[in-house]
Amino acid sequence: MNAHRGSAVLSSATLKVQPAPTGLNENNRLRLFSGSANLPLSQEVARYLGMDLGPMIRKRFADGELYVQIQESIRGCDVYLIQPCCNPVNDNLMELLIMIDACRRASARQVTAVIPYYGYARADRKTAGRESITAKLIANLITEAGANRVLAMDLHSAQIQGYFDIPLDHVYGSPVIFDYLASKKFEDIVVVSPDVGGVARARAFAKKLNDAPLAIIDKRRQAHNVAEVLNVIGDVKGKTAVLVDDMIDTGGTITEGAKLLRQEGARQVYACATHAVFSPPAIERLSSGLLEEVIVTNTIPIGGCDTSPEELRKSFPQLVVLSVANLLGETIWRIHEDSSVSSMFR
Repeated sequence: MNAHRGSAVLSSATLKVQPAPTGLNENNRLRLFSGSANLPLSQEVARYLGMDLGPMIRKRFADGELYVQIQESIRGCDVYLIQPCCNPVNDNLMELLIMIDACRRASARQVTAVIPYYGYARADRKTAGRESITAKLIANLITEAGANRVLAMDLHSAQIQGYFDIPLDHVYGSPVIFDYLASKKFEDIVVVSPDVGGVARARAFAKKLNDAPLAIIDKRRQAHNVAEVLNVIGDVKGKTAVLVDDMIDTGGTITEGAKLLRQEGARQVYACATHAVFSPPAIERLSSGLLEEVIVTNTIPIGGCDTSPEELRKSFPQLVVLSVANLLGETIWRIHEDSSVSSMFR
């Protein structure tokens, strides 16, 4: 490794970075490859580790089938494949499975699927008869494809960790968000869970923010991607309210929550989430002026393939995107070196 590693933007209070190793050498068997879902994030991770992404051919045949070929020997190597399963989720998931299979057949010693965003995570249990638990199905597919280990970030529910019969390291994007919020030096902050299901996440978040008080939005969901907000449990009057969730999809939950918090007297409202799914009409809702800032990370390409970053900044000035590349890079190195991952978050 080189000087890039050990220069994380995260504060020492939230991420404990070990001293950088002296350098890569011919005996180092760490190899890093990227799928097409989020190449800029993979490149940032590679820079943090002081190495290049491995060469790989990816193409699509006329009938839509995907093709992957690793362009260097990985025999006996520890291979890390970075690929979030974001939109288009089926294509990106299939590409990940093909990459895993290609590495297994190339005699890699160990294949780790690095999944910054785990698709189909919301289908993690049966809520009605004759439904599929798709989150478990995806775990089975990844395992059967030949992955030896998974590194995932901010899974929608903790129980997904138990769906895998291989080791899984679960890390959180919250340290980079903590550091950003700490730099704001807010007074009278209150952390708000947008629903009852997110209380544990919000409580952990509030504890990191100097044991900030907690409020909960009582929500009733009438259908998929449709939320009805009823009331706020907790005191938000005159305070800076920080809505915390793992992902923002259509933005309905966050915007309805922000409206209610404003009605209840919140002085200003911020929204924080690790995964910026941003399905339409999320950007229109979130940029309406209800929120001072929408703070997300780069686990998923922001704005979709049809929107340039420049265009997005013009239409959505409230958006703040933080990088989790250093955090992922540090985790990959610790897994490779058989070091503790959990100690980074103590």
